[in-house]
Amino acid sequence: MFCAPGVPRRHYAKIFQKFSGTAPAQFQERRQFADLSFLLQGITFTVYSDGQGTERLFPFDLIPRILPFSEWDRIERGLSQRVIALNLFLKDIYGHQRILRDRQISRSLVYSCRNFRREMIGIKVPRGIYTHIAGIDLVRDSKTGEYLVLEDNARTPSGISYVLENRLVMTRTFPDAFQAYEVLPVNHYPAELVDILRNVSPRDTNDPQIVLLTPGIYNSAYFEHCFLAQQMGIELVEGRDLIVDGCVVYMKTIYGLKRVDVIYRRVDDEYLDPLAFEPDSLLGVPGLMGAYRAGNITLANAIGCGVSDDKAIYTYVPKFVRYYLGEDPILRNVDSYVCSNPQDLSEVLSRLPEMVVKSVGESGGYGMLIGPAATAKQIEETRERIKANPRNYIAQPVIGLSRVPSYHPGTGRIFGRHVDLRPYCLYNGDKVIIVPGGLTRVALQPDSLVVNSSQGGGSKDTWVLKGEE
Repeated sequence: MFCAPGVPRRHYAKIFQKFSGTAPAQFQERRQFADLSFLLQGITFTVYSDGQGTERLFPFDLIPRILPFSEWDRIERGLSQRVIALNLFLKDIYGHQRILRDRQISRSLVYSCRNFRREMIGIKVPRGIYTHIAGIDLVRDSKTGEYLVLEDNARTPSGISYVLENRLVMTRTFPDAFQAYEVLPVNHYPAELVDILRNVSPRDTNDPQIVLLTPGIYNSAYFEHCFLAQQMGIELVEGRDLIVDGCVVYMKTIYGLKRVDVIYRRVDDEYLDPLAFEPDSLLGVPGLMGAYRAGNITLANAIGCGVSDDKAIYTYVPKFVRYYLGEDPILRNVDSYVCSNPQDLSEVLSRLPEMVVKSVGESGGYGMLIGPAATAKQIEETRERIKANPRNYIAQPVIGLSRVPSYHPGTGRIFGRHVDLRPYCLYNGDKVIIVPGGLTRVALQPDSLVVNSSQGGGSKDTWVLKGEE
């Protein structure tokens, strides 16, 4: 927020003036109003790491994060470029595999990815779209001000409901502050997503049947599944609500079976079809893969997209941009070391106390070691795990994430806290549509670099300004 002590940046000046004139008691009252709004709407998430599956209110910080249009314009162009390149990569490795033949990436690295689905090789997906929806995590280097890509999320990216609800609550809680700016809207996301799903229907019909497939009420993002289905005007279904007959998917209704054309699935690949993947899965639909191969159903995102989420594959995305698009990447990756590379492995093991180590297939902040904050025992345990399975790990230098002011309810004071940003990208085969801003996640714990809700993080409303303030 500040360019010097007590001196707000130009685009923060109005909000700084507004909040500076708000009495602490009044601010606390509005914060409680925001919490009540989330509670009444059931906006929660589930923490599995405590062993109890505890459902909690998602922490929301009332001080918005503001991005001037000049910063957002570069982010938007970089994200569009990246999503298109990722889609071309997925289309290639499940198709002609040109990038493997040209040895731009190791065949063994791709094939050893646990989310690579050999069953998808040769299957043509509608309009060649694999990543209908992507969430790309960005961080801003506090030293250089540069936005860097931290990771890609193309399996079942979550969090968009918080973007929409954060904006709604913010406009109700501080309407006068919001009206002081020209902020680009975010509420068009559900309509844009429905339009994309409608256009990838395998049947030529003006009214394709679209459903959202959820694992059920015990999933950590179940609120989001309900919210999106309601906002999009589509049916929310579980696996038991669908049936496959003659390689066609039907939904069970009180009026009989109704054909389904598109499934926006929030169930991971391995649980989608017990006949093709995990045989004990009760979340999927037996025979779904057969209907998919026959071209009678569209899945969004496509099966097998998780290969691009692998953190070792992530290190090659700048190369994908150059290979498929013939362009230099607009957004850089965080410098990374792939432990399956012997030279990188040696470097990582020698510098472990100063590195961030990540498991390639984990998300939510799990399976991560932050060297400078780790104990000697944790470092040695991680060292042994890396030696035992180098393919499962990458390492990165600690990035000084940018900080924004965040309110601490326990003390009634405001502190600087580290943040990241997850914009949401929709791809229709011709262009990438990006919700202005996205989900700003904030590490509410002092000095923490982990912003995930499952690790004690919260969120902020993200304002992208229409013009320069």
